[in-house]
Amino acid sequence: MHEAAYAKINLALHVRRRREDGYHELETAFAFVDKGDTLSVTSAAADALRVIGEFGGALDDPFGNIVAQALTALPRAVGWAVTLEKQLPVAAGLGGGSADAGAVFRLVERLQGLPEDWHARAAKLGADVPACVASRACIGRGTGTELEPATDDLAGTPVLLVNPRIPLATGPVFKAWDKIDRGPLPEGTTRQIALEGRNDLEAPAIGLVPQIAEVLEALRETGAWLVRMSGSGATCFALYDTTAARDAAQAAMPAAWWTMAGALR
Repeated sequence: MHEAAYAKINLALHVRRRREDGYHELETAFAFVDKGDTLSVTSAAADALRVIGEFGGALDDPFGNIVAQALTALPRAVGWAVTLEKQLPVAAGLGGGSADAGAVFRLVERLQGLPEDWHARAAKLGADVPACVASRACIGRGTGTELEPATDDLAGTPVLLVNPRIPLATGPVFKAWDKIDRGPLPEGTTRQIALEGRNDLEAPAIGLVPQIAEVLEALRETGAWLVRMSGSGATCFALYDTTAARDAAQAAMPAAWWTMAGALR
């Protein structure tokens, strides 16, 4: 079996407060790109995981990998030998690990169906994992695990992802947030939320990795109708009216940066 692990972006990410348990209360609009990592599975006597691809070397602990954790969270009748082709950068704000786990959930669903408590199992693996199981546009609240349907009018929109090839862990970015509640997520369609929303982690992320500002500025010069950082960074995205405009923008990015062109699902 083969399954894509679709890159996640946050069309908007509003951080409301820091909770007593140390996590943050947030409101976000998730969207997914039609490209990402790839998982290939064959039956085996026991579960096994092999990681390849451009960013495979960044995952040096296969047993601690979230794919291995997802396999443990979802018992199956036979073992799986999984090959993960890691095409998304690690610690990049794209939910790469969560997307990989979501792909495991979809593979299990295809083969034998998911248990009734699949959402709780997914949430234990990471805040983005429940949204990554369906990998469709939705609204996330709480820590991001409380999901609501979205009125999606952006499916098929050309999107360009750009990362300066600098890993950025989520924890330090949230820690650097200024604790100012700038208001709730807008209501409306995904396009309206994207245009009227914001990413409250953009400023603290730029404070840690100033190159993010360079990426945002470069994307703003390409004629995109929306440019924003995704998640806790350092990946930024731009949305376009045409694939030609997106492809021209990708060609204009510095060769040293990582880029991926696709469309929203």
